[in-house]
Amino acid sequence: MSARLSTAIRIGEAAKAILRKTQSFPTKGFGDHEDLSEREHIGVEPMLLALSMELALKAWFVFDHDDPKATKSHDLMKLFDDLKPESQKKLDAEFKRSVAPYHPNGLYIDYSIRQILYQHKDAFLDWRYLHEADKSMMFDQGAFEATLEMVLREFEKRYRIEQVMPVSI
Repeated sequence: MSARLSTAIRIGEAAKAILRKTQSFPTKGFGDHEDLSEREHIGVEPMLLALSMELALKAWFVFDHDDPKATKSHDLMKLFDDLKPESQKKLDAEFKRSVAPYHPNGLYIDYSIRQILYQHKDAFLDWRYLHEADKSMMFDQGAFEATLEMVLREFEKRYRIEQVMPVSI
């Protein structure tokens, strides 16, 4: 297995582990806490989900560019824009097929993965520094999580195909 593939897989596995951890959190929504001491955890899920998406996009980058040094950024749009155009098109097509119908957004005629990544592009930093927030922050957890699961699923399909039929570079 090439160094590119093993590095990308390790990054993708880290993204999946973070996603699984957030899915193990209690499912109460914002404001639904019985005990006020539980409010201290607000912001943890959005921050971790954004970190997971960051790692998922970086895994795609490593795979796309045969470069283990992905962009050092938390900006999800920048990371998506750094992917090869073919990868962007593949992820957008799958988003439209498997995510958008279940998480529609009436603000966009042609709702795509770009809108969800743009809406949450700085989520890791915003939610990490929630105590410093000077703006109203929104996080569409259902749509974001579904998008993250799709990105990871498509990445896994991609590297499994590579393991069966390696492409020489």
